[in-house]
Parts: sequence; C-alpha cells; structure tokens
Amino acid sequence: MPSPLRPYQFAAATAVVTGAASGLGEEMAYELAGRGSNLVLLDRDAPRLAAVAARICARHPRLLVDCLTVDLADADAVDAAATRVLAEHPGVSLLVNNAGVALGGGFEHLTLEEFDWVMDINFRAPVRLTRLLLPALLASPGSHIVNVSSLFGLIGPPGQTAYSASKFAVRGFTDALRHELAGRVGVTAVFPGGVRTRLAETARVARAVPSHEAEAGRREFAKMLSYPADAAAREILAAVEARRGRVVITRQARTIDAVARLFPASHMSILGYVLTRAARLTVSARPAPASPASPTPEGAGPTVPVPTVPIPGGPVPTIPAAGSPAAGSPVTGSEATTG
Repeated sequence: MPSPLRPYQFAAATAVVTGAASGLGEEMAYELAGRGSNLVLLDRDAPRLAAVAARICARHPRLLVDCLTVDLADADAVDAAATRVLAEHPGVSLLVNNAGVALGGGFEHLTLEEFDWVMDINFRAPVRLTRLLLPALLASPGSHIVNVSSLFGLIGPPGQTAYSASKFAVRGFTDALRHELAGRVGVTAVFPGGVRTRLAETARVARAVPSHEAEAGRREFAKMLSYPADAAAREILAAVEARRGRVVITRQARTIDAVARLFPASHMSILGYVLTRAARLTVSARPAPASPASPTPEGAGPTVPVPTVPIPGGPVPTIPAAGSPAAGSPVTGSEATTG
C-alpha cells in the first residue's frame, strides 16, 4: 500500500546519523550532504568522526555539520546526546539508527554481560534515541526514521544468539512503530547483507574462544563484507524518499529472505552452502572432533556445513542436508521460489 506521506525532502532538512564515523553511516552522511541535508553525526570514535565531518564541510561549506562523541552502550550518554540534539537542532526530521556491533559465540559460552552489551548498542540505544527525539520528529512534517537491522534479523543461524536477538528486536520494534506512526512519520527497516563496513574489525567474540581463532575468523568475516557501502547508502536513501517500509540490501540477502519466509522451519537446511558464504560468526561450542573413520550416525543422513563463516570458535558444526532422513521431505518444484 502506498504511503500517505509525500516523498521525503532532503534539501535543508536536518538528519541525525549514528555510527557515522565509518562504513554505512559514513556513506549515508556523504549521501545526505550531497542531497543538501544538515547533519548531526554520532559515533564513539572521535578522530574518525571529525575526519568525516571535515570532508563533508570541505565539499559542502554551506551545510551545518555537528559531531557528538557518544558511547551508545551508555544509556546516560545517549540521553545526554538526545538532550543536546533537541536543544541545538529542534527541527530534526530524519533519524538514522545505524550504529551496531557484532558478537560471536554459542549461547552457552556467552556471559550475560556480553549479551547485554550487544542488546544495549544494537537495540536499546535506537529505542532510547527514537523515543527521546520523537516529539521533535512529530513536530517536523514529513519526518522519517530509519532503523538498520541485518540479514540476521531475518534468519537466526547458530552462533548468533546475541546478534540475531538484537536485530530481530530492531525488526519487531520498527514494524510496530511503522504502524503506530503511519501517516505522520515514515519508518523504514533496513536489512543489509554483506556490506563492506568495519563490523568485522570491531566484532567481539565470546571470551571462551582462543584469540588466534578469533583473529582468523575476523579475516574470513571481512572477506564476506564485499558490497559497497556507498551503493547501500543510496539504496537506503532511495527507500526513505519513496517512503518504503522495508529494504533488503544485496541480491544474496533477498534470496535468503525469500527462502526463509517460504520455509520458516527448514530454511537452514535448504539454504545449505549458500548461507555458508553469507553468515558471519560461528558457534563457539567445542565438541571433540570426530575421527575421519567414524561412521555417520544411523539415520542422520549426509550433512552440510551450517551456514556460518568462522568467526571463530572451533569446529564448524553441521546440519542435515536437505532431503536427508534427518531433514525431512525434499523440496518439490511447486514449493520453490527465489542485493
């Protein structure tokens, strides 16, 4: 259904962007500036953030660019940042909740502190910022909110309990908010696939995982992040302008999303090798490796790698191949379908 709101107008608007010091947030800042938006940029990395702001000011000297150094894991710091935004930029009309962190490891190896760290940054900070800035957004006709979820807000592979929980939470929050604010404020949920960002560089791993395995996993993780961030930023802003409620970035992510929706209970088996190339972190559970001569358990059928890439944590687990006795009935042609 078409949005009752008119297309979003970027020129002379004021946009708040979190995670703006690098990656997708940085590229969205450049793209917004190119469209004539004033900017309030948030990140914990002050030197990188200042460099981004300097580049924007050099290219667009008439724009207002404000930088706030804030750790989104600190609720008090988030509240203080929102207070400053409201005091100095009361006309804000676009909020982009982009900042995020990753954490690898099986649930039994994660501490509650580690789990909360991911939830605080990926979910609670966007909720706090949105709630605190909502009065200003409602007062600015035609405003818009962007919440960046993830491919792992569409599927939940092993080793991703914390990250997927945070991104599914963003997805649910955004969907409900879109319905509540319909006709008043536009709301877009973004589900990026392997976009080239610093996520691999900044990802954490459960403390139980040896450091050499964590580092090897980060290198593999980084290889998967290949889609240009500037292209992703343009896709997101096109969705904002058109008031689209949902955008899935990369063809691979769209394929995975389609399969997961068609086969909610069996998509992990169906996707098999495809997801092996798409996922980001592995299970940190460390069972004793089976001997090469060990027979396959009776009735288990053949196995394929679980859709994960080694950040890190021991042997890659397996799941039954589609069509094997353990995986259930094979998919027929009538059930199948497909950036």
